[in-house]
Amino acid sequence: MTTTTTRPGTSTRTITVTWLVLTAVTIASWWLAPDHSPTAVGASAPITVLVLALAAVKCRLIIRTFMEVRGAPRWLQWATDGWLVTLIATVLVLYLI
Repeated sequence: MTTTTTRPGTSTRTITVTWLVLTAVTIASWWLAPDHSPTAVGASAPITVLVLALAAVKCRLIIRTFMEVRGAPRWLQWATDGWLVTLIATVLVLYLI
């Protein structure tokens, strides 16, 4: 007899909803790409900031759901969130300089 055990917060429904949100965010990021315009386009700071924000959302969902940090000790949740904020902020500052 085999039984499936799932950790709290990683039910099939949670994983499916997370996957759907990740798919929607990926499509939104693709839609924001300037390649859809027939004219020449340059870099756009607002679009870049928005894409980085969407990337941060995707990273947090992946870390929390698929890496199972949601059920981890609070210090690890804070550490991963701090790492993510530091990473996105660093990329944003380097882009805007």
